[in-house]
Amino acid sequence: MFTGIVEELGHVVGLDAGEDSARLTVHGAVVTTDAVHGASISVNGVCLTVVEHGDEEFTVDVMAETLRRSSLGALVPGARVNLERAMPANGRFGGHVVQGHVDGTATITHRTPGDRWEVVGFTLPPALSRYVVEKGSITVDGVSLTVASVDDTSFTVSLIPTTLDLTTLGHKGVGDPVNLEVDVIAKYVERLMSQQGRDAAADPLVVAQEDHS
Repeated sequence: MFTGIVEELGHVVGLDAGEDSARLTVHGAVVTTDAVHGASISVNGVCLTVVEHGDEEFTVDVMAETLRRSSLGALVPGARVNLERAMPANGRFGGHVVQGHVDGTATITHRTPGDRWEVVGFTLPPALSRYVVEKGSITVDGVSLTVASVDDTSFTVSLIPTTLDLTTLGHKGVGDPVNLEVDVIAKYVERLMSQQGRDAAADPLVVAQEDHS
């Protein structure tokens, strides 16, 4: 599990693409300080498993499903990436619950600079819009952010100078893709409520009471 608090801005040093997979090598001086084989590192919001590490670099395998559901397939050597190690059990919970399981991708629609901050707009895939609420949490390229505004097809966030300086979101332009992960709690609530509704509909006692009323 992650918290969406990016530890460092790394960069891609190698990309070996196969027919339906890829092997990605990333430079990250901070996240490799205690890296071991099998460790989890979030790369632009995607939880990946370390298969090799050393010299401030680590290598991960990216399967076809991940390439299809995320923007990692568009990475090239030199591309900046947000990096975060999995949170230890005794770690500080600085953002929100982030699994590193990307739900879909979006693109940047506009950037509006402020005095010391910037409003950034994104497209919102229809299948994800019901999970995004104003002042709720969303993960964009692995960054835990608060939704400033939202409608059925788009949302905005306000970025402080630290986020602009230390993550990919300060370097991307209009039209660039980003990875999205919605709040997993919202998905669990939806699942539980829909199941509760189906169970109630299938309960003869409930049906009888409804017919009687």
